[in-house]
Amino acid sequence: MHARSVAAAAIDGVTGELIQTRLTPSHEHILSWLGDLPGPVAVAYEAGPTGFGLYRVLTESGIRCEVVAPSKLQRPAGDRVKTDAKDAVHLARLLRLDEVTSVAVPSVDQEAARDLVRAREDCRGDLMRARHRLSKLLLRQGLVYNGGQAWTGAHHTWLVHEARPRLTQRPTLMAFESDYETVMATLARRDRLDAAIEAMAADSEFTDVVHRLGCLRGVSTLTGFGLAVEIGDWHRFTGNTIGSFVGLVPSEHSSGGSRAQGPITKAGNTHARRLLVEAAWHHRPQYRIGKTMRDRWELAPAEARLRGDAGNRRLHQRWARFLAREKRGTIANVAIARELAGWCWSLAVMQE
Repeated sequence: MHARSVAAAAIDGVTGELIQTRLTPSHEHILSWLGDLPGPVAVAYEAGPTGFGLYRVLTESGIRCEVVAPSKLQRPAGDRVKTDAKDAVHLARLLRLDEVTSVAVPSVDQEAARDLVRAREDCRGDLMRARHRLSKLLLRQGLVYNGGQAWTGAHHTWLVHEARPRLTQRPTLMAFESDYETVMATLARRDRLDAAIEAMAADSEFTDVVHRLGCLRGVSTLTGFGLAVEIGDWHRFTGNTIGSFVGLVPSEHSSGGSRAQGPITKAGNTHARRLLVEAAWHHRPQYRIGKTMRDRWELAPAEARLRGDAGNRRLHQRWARFLAREKRGTIANVAIARELAGWCWSLAVMQE
């Protein structure tokens, strides 16, 4: 599947005849070609930037469709020729043998919520880059803020009333104003997206899951909603397999009597992995139940509160053991994030 072309291949299940053609991305054109094939028909295509529109159209038409995970496709190691036509035939053969691994297709509402969360994440990256450009512009002019944490109200006051008047060159001043305007506009855009996510998290199909996930430290409404929409159906995992889905398990190469483990795989859902890694850092300080945590607990059932409290204590104890062993912080945090994924799963699948 491409934006402007489709390479199609079909195998007759009775005669073994191979049919190949090129189609346009039009759903009507694809349905017309499938209608001319001897039925029943099953279809598979690789997940990609074209989305799930074709899957939904085929499913509504009563045709079995599988959206295949590209990373799970079995390919011959010695095959050095890759073309769209060969890939289509390979997919047809794997589907005929039922040797394909399908991705979980979200509903239209779930995909829309996921778009909103990812737009907020893109905005976070844009804001970070805009702030870096502005701070490095001032650094080249010898202007460094020493009044505390950056990007607070006091820092913005310093930027406008102290740093800006010290820029004597007009081109540099214009660059400063452009960068500062970008920072403020991006900050306002982020706040609008945050408000939209907060409103959706309070009244949507993900509300109950978000409230239960909020019983864990580091899982705010934004983080909980992001995990809920990225994972989707939590019941397709277990406490042991959720870490593999988000790429937080070590890579391994073992053969015979040797066993070698490497860095984490970083496979699967990148967005969910980043949220878990960020949340894991919150379990390093001493565990105290403050007002923020109590407010979140008020929204969750009693069983989830007890489960969340047990998870918070367990994860902090793990951090303490890592620190006692002088484990590098980044490595320890990934291990905590992997276990945190299991605790999130246990809360997400919990029935009220």
